[in-house]
Amino acid sequence: MTSAPLRAAVRPQYLHLAAQTCSGIAVTTLSSSLRTRSLNHTKRLISSTPQNQIKEFFPPPKSSNVKEVQSAWVHPVYTEAQMKDIHIAHREASNWSDWVALGTVRVFRWGMDFATGYRHPKAGEELPASFKMTEAKWLTRFIFLESVAGVPGMVGGMLRHLRSLRKMKRDNGWIETLLEEAFNERMHLLTFLKLAEPGWFMRLMVLGAQGVFFNGFFLAYLVSPRICHRFVGYLEEEAVITYTRAIEELESNKLPEWKDLNAPEIAVQYWQMPEGQRKMRDLLMYVRADEAKHREVNHTLGNLNQALDPNPYQTEYYDPARDHPTKGIENIKPTGWDRKDIFDAKN
Repeated sequence: MTSAPLRAAVRPQYLHLAAQTCSGIAVTTLSSSLRTRSLNHTKRLISSTPQNQIKEFFPPPKSSNVKEVQSAWVHPVYTEAQMKDIHIAHREASNWSDWVALGTVRVFRWGMDFATGYRHPKAGEELPASFKMTEAKWLTRFIFLESVAGVPGMVGGMLRHLRSLRKMKRDNGWIETLLEEAFNERMHLLTFLKLAEPGWFMRLMVLGAQGVFFNGFFLAYLVSPRICHRFVGYLEEEAVITYTRAIEELESNKLPEWKDLNAPEIAVQYWQMPEGQRKMRDLLMYVRADEAKHREVNHTLGNLNQALDPNPYQTEYYDPARDHPTKGIENIKPTGWDRKDIFDAKN
């Protein structure tokens, strides 16, 4: 690996200090005024600006004739029981293309952990203080993750759209699901930006990561869409792990700033969060459920014939009672990821 010479030349602790320095440049430390503010108000835990510079979600229109701008996709309503049923799961690699996708995700995960100074403790292990996650570090991780996670769906949808135009053939429902996934990931980002606003260094990191990832994924999707969907499925597995660990830390009182923090209004509207379920923990539960659904969808699409099979999530069946994928989160259990009787839309 390319990191070997670097590891030989620099001691590991210095590498971590360098990562901490970058993280410190990317986001500013929590100010004392933020700590003393009421937790019932929206808080920007990381920022390089004294006031919010990011415009509101669907800002008030300037035209007196426009009341509101509607979203193209309405988010399905999740129940509390459905969200609690989400769990960490992994689809075992079964061939060389799966191993390519899984190996690439593991490299990305290593780089993400290194850049953000994150290390998950083993059972019974107590991590040094420098590796303990704070509210600000979690938000930094979320924002960077979501700024990249919105790319695959847009690239896949765009390329399938262009192919449909070139070949003058229908796409059989794939474009809609992929674009909706990209929209959903962007909504995650906009939600977290209500709690934290990146500084200039973080913005440059996002700009660079998006430029590299977009072009790389674009070329990869041209070569093998199936590997790309498997890659996104494994990437979403990691996202479920990330949000599960954040929820566990919040529930164990390791993130006191989030204990009574209300979810931003953008989240309340988008997820249609009911009264009494609008705290930060609830927000993380909703986001994790979305990531689990993306995990299922992309592993399912990776099982299909990319050129012939219709998208089962946009398909109307002769027998609706037969078990089949839906847009909700009823079928997220990993036991169904390889069941051809469920996911093969031709049957």
